[in-house]
Formats: sequence, structure tokens, C-alpha cells
Amino acid sequence: MKKFSLRISDIPVSIKASHFQRKEGPEEFHIAIYPYKLADLDTQIRWVYRAYIEILNYVGIDIKSAIFCRFFLSDIVNQMEVIKNSALYSDISKYSSTSIICQPPGPSAKIALWSYHINDKNRPLNKTKDSNSLMLRQDGIIHYWTSGLTCPEEKTIYEQTLYILEKYNDFLNTHGMSLKDNVIRTWFFIQNIDINYREFVKARREYYEKAGLSKDTHFIASTGIQGSSKDILSKVTMDTYAISGLKQTQIQFLSAPEYLSPTYVYGVTFERGTAISYRDRKHIFLSGTASIDNKGNILYQGDVIRQLDRTLINIEALLKKAGANLKDIAIFIVYVRDPSDFSIVVKKMRQKFKDTPIITVYASVCRPGWLVEIECLAITP
Repeated sequence: MKKFSLRISDIPVSIKASHFQRKEGPEEFHIAIYPYKLADLDTQIRWVYRAYIEILNYVGIDIKSAIFCRFFLSDIVNQMEVIKNSALYSDISKYSSTSIICQPPGPSAKIALWSYHINDKNRPLNKTKDSNSLMLRQDGIIHYWTSGLTCPEEKTIYEQTLYILEKYNDFLNTHGMSLKDNVIRTWFFIQNIDINYREFVKARREYYEKAGLSKDTHFIASTGIQGSSKDILSKVTMDTYAISGLKQTQIQFLSAPEYLSPTYVYGVTFERGTAISYRDRKHIFLSGTASIDNKGNILYQGDVIRQLDRTLINIEALLKKAGANLKDIAIFIVYVRDPSDFSIVVKKMRQKFKDTPIITVYASVCRPGWLVEIECLAITP
């Protein structure tokens, strides 16, 4: 795994990228871009767009290699139309499943971008876009990235969660898949999470039970975090990743019970992580992870740095179960609850992971005592 930074002298933007490549298979890139100087939204969009084109040129790939991208916005209600009318969004969304979420990316940035790219020098990518889903066909396997699933009706979060899961299940069934057998990763962005999380968890648990997902089978790697779409009536938004064509022997559900309790111990239903083995590489998806012990207790309440350290210990323990370590992480997403903790978390993460792509945003975690949560994706041979 190669990791590097790119500096452009006349624009104040952080640009970090990771690059994974084996001799035979395609190369993969994760890119994180965000401004670090105050400016109006139009200006910051131009900065990010130029930085994006520069990093693509630097690593020698085309924008058509984009698979999944997420924009993090500071004020989605006022910014959505500006973003959607920009050349940056127009170009990216042609080729990728594109997520737009309200999670402020720091004190200076109105916008941040995470983009995932695959470049195959031996053959063109076989991609198809269908509404908000992108399908990538590779060697008998189909990858489905889906973004921005919401409920269009004014309902309770319990009802909206059931609606979204049912609609997504319909999509899966149409393509010969199911929640239990094919969904690898989910992201749930929840408005007012301190109030709404309990009812969301109840709805997800009930739907999963109906779909055959339980502590006796398995769950799905996931992040449930504060966030919202443009529609203020949508209390929950979902992004997903599913794969068709895998053998069950290629899937490993990760746990580290000596460090972290199973999630069902405190009433929630997701896997700590999931690893997928291919012929030449392994993808490791770690769920949102926080400062928790093996009994489900929050550790170091009120101390964000000690929580951050424990979170990374837990992440390392999970990675070890998949034969990986912190050096194999291709992208981090860091969620910080308290704005006053933002700078210290960013500084500590950057000290530990100099050139690793990291997106840090303001977002309350599912339990108020957690001041920081981290998710990541790792790639190993």
C-alpha cells in the first residue's frame, strides 16, 4: 500500500491518497480532499475540483475510474443545489455512485470529498449506472454501490427505517440477492441521533430478524451516525455496498471479543467488521468503532484523546483477525462529537497516520458518551 500527499502551491487544500496494486489485478485508489482555509462555497468547490483533477493526473487515472464518492457538506439545505449544479458533481456523478451527506468537515471546510477509484490497465471497467446505484462487473462478480436511500414520506424514524430496508430489499431481490447473503456494508445517517437512535435500532433489528440476520447467523458491517440528506423530513439516509457472486468461504466476519463485546450485548445489530478475500487481495471493512470494552461499556468518558487511543487499539485488534494492521488502512472516516475536540483529534490522527487519507467530520455518535468514532477500509495482498 502506497500513501502520499499532493500539494498545490496556490490552493489551500489537503490532498491525500492511497494506492494498492498487485501484479495482475486492477489498482485501487482512495482519495480524501478538503479545504483548510475559509472561503465561500463556490470558491471551495473550485479548489476541490482542481485538486481532484490534479491528483487524478498525478497518479495517472481518468475520472471514469470513479466507483463511489461521498461529499460531506456543512449545511446541506443551503448547499445542495450549488453542489449539484457544479462541474465537480456533474463530472463525478456521471461515473460513480455519489453520496451527499450533511456532516460538517471541520471549522474551515464547507465541503470534503472521499472518492474510490479502480483502474484496470488490461481492460475497460464494465460499469452500469441505474438511478442511485452503480454496478461493476469483474470476473463473474458484480459489485453494487448504492447511495442516498431515503423515505419520501413524513413518517416516524421507525417507519422510515422499515421503508428504506424494504425498498432496498426489493432492489436486491430484483438482482437475485438478499440482505443476508450479499450485503457487505451499510451506512445509516440519522437526524438527531441522540433522540432517534433507539427507534432506528428497533426497526433495523426487527427487519433483520425477518431477513434471517441474527447473532446466530451474522449481521452486516455498518456505521450508524449523525447525518442528514437535503430533505429535512428524511430522518434516516442509507448508503450500501453489496456483492453478487461471492462464495461464502470468501467472507470472514470479524470479532475481537477480548477487546470489544459483540454488538448484540447492548442491543444493536451489526458486525464489527467484514473481510472479503479475492484471488489476489483482501478488502477489510470495519464498522464505526469507538472506545468500548469487552463487556460493552464506554471507556474514558469525557477524555477524547484516551477514547481515540482505545478506539485505535480496538481497530488494530479487529484488523489482526483478518491478517492486517494499521498500515494497511486505505481510508479513515473520523467522527467527532464536540467541535472543541476537532483540532486535537485531527492533529493526533495526522501524527499517527501522516499520509493516509482521512476525512474528519462533526457528527454525534450513537451513544452520547462516545466523543469520537472511527471507521476504515483496509486492503491487503
